[in-house]
Amino acid sequence: MNHEQPIIVGLDIGTTKIAAIAGRKNDYGKLEIIGFGRANSNGVKHGQVLNIDETIKAIQMALDNCYASNPNLEIGEVYVGIAGHHIKSLQTRGDIVRQNTDEEITRREIEQLVADQYKTYIPAGDQIIDVIPQEFTVDNFQNIPNPIGYGGVKVGANFHIITGDKNAIRNINRAVEKSNLHVKDLVLQPLASAAAVMGQEDLEAGVAIVDIGGGTTDLAVFYEGILKHTAVIPFGGENITNDIKTGLGVLKTQAEQMKVQFGSALSNEAKANAFITIPGLRGMPAKEISVKNLANIIQARMSEIMDFVSYHLKQVGLDNRMLNGGIVITGGGSQLRHLIQLTEYITGLNARIGYPTEHLASGHIEELARPTYATCIGLILKGYSDYEHNRKDFESQFRKVEVPENLRKAEMPTEEPAFSPEQLQQERVRNRKGMKDFWGKFKDGIIDLFKEEEDHTL
Repeated sequence: MNHEQPIIVGLDIGTTKIAAIAGRKNDYGKLEIIGFGRANSNGVKHGQVLNIDETIKAIQMALDNCYASNPNLEIGEVYVGIAGHHIKSLQTRGDIVRQNTDEEITRREIEQLVADQYKTYIPAGDQIIDVIPQEFTVDNFQNIPNPIGYGGVKVGANFHIITGDKNAIRNINRAVEKSNLHVKDLVLQPLASAAAVMGQEDLEAGVAIVDIGGGTTDLAVFYEGILKHTAVIPFGGENITNDIKTGLGVLKTQAEQMKVQFGSALSNEAKANAFITIPGLRGMPAKEISVKNLANIIQARMSEIMDFVSYHLKQVGLDNRMLNGGIVITGGGSQLRHLIQLTEYITGLNARIGYPTEHLASGHIEELARPTYATCIGLILKGYSDYEHNRKDFESQFRKVEVPENLRKAEMPTEEPAFSPEQLQQERVRNRKGMKDFWGKFKDGIIDLFKEEEDHTL
């Protein structure tokens, strides 16, 4: 166990659930989960915190459950995901003419270029959440991933700027801070989910992450290693449940149960002669519900969500098989039967389910490998990216906390293979590089990546 690494906590404040997961990287660069708690969410609608008091109660319950799973934990700072249909993104261009053209381009100049983008004009009432450099130019040279060390007069970049509603952001911050926690960073949920379910090869091949949550469906599109587009579609699993409730005249709890147990995203796949019997209320006769009708309702709403995905891909010119990595579906809604077939039919792209096991250490409980926790695990990875770029500024305490038994599989798998010291070092470097490249490609991590290089040249 590597006690030289900080414990980082992701807090996913969703429409249906709030999850708190604490993790730390082991010697192999994989995440070991050392605390896990969840609670039902009541104060959140469509990804936005509406009732702060209810949200605080749910956060505290998730934290209590996390402490119950591991009493040795101390949680102070958290990485929090943000979604909601108030999230927008825009592309901008920024350039600076350099003062001292005899010298090579430095990290400080790139930081200045990024900082200038925070002055971009955005509508009143909105606030910039993130500025993500895409590719740089130096004079007439384009598509430079890392301009530090180049010589030139003018350096510029294309940026992806993510904005959100000031009040919505304030509500999230207030709910977290009133739960006696400090928000280390707000991270766009599809970017967190992408980090959890994808490796570097997926980014290079081109891929669209579709995270189907309770209140929203989040989209992030990558092409040639660059974040090309983000969007939040204002429909999710709750909308499907409400459609079933209204369409079949049942209670919401019954609708949810039917969706999970008998639901399918393709009505052609549903048995025409299968029926679900629902007990009548207060002496009313029982209801017979056709599994085919249930699938029709689910397919209608899922098709609408996937039509939005297709629309966004067309907007950025990445439909028509341009994405060799296809579509990766994650989030709680990804567990619907036959969703892959429906997605492939509507978008014309290959699809697969994204599980957050890409960066998880072996031996974790099955529950954590579900797509529902992709965002939360991605938030921890985001924290690690920050830590690996800014070790000096990181205020986390290194404490000896073991993985508790209840978060391990019942029978532990065979030990990790015995590596020689050289192989172990290569494994560490490879894992660290993979994650660094991941966030570095589209986060201000692009800049932080250069720190080490600059240190060597000093």
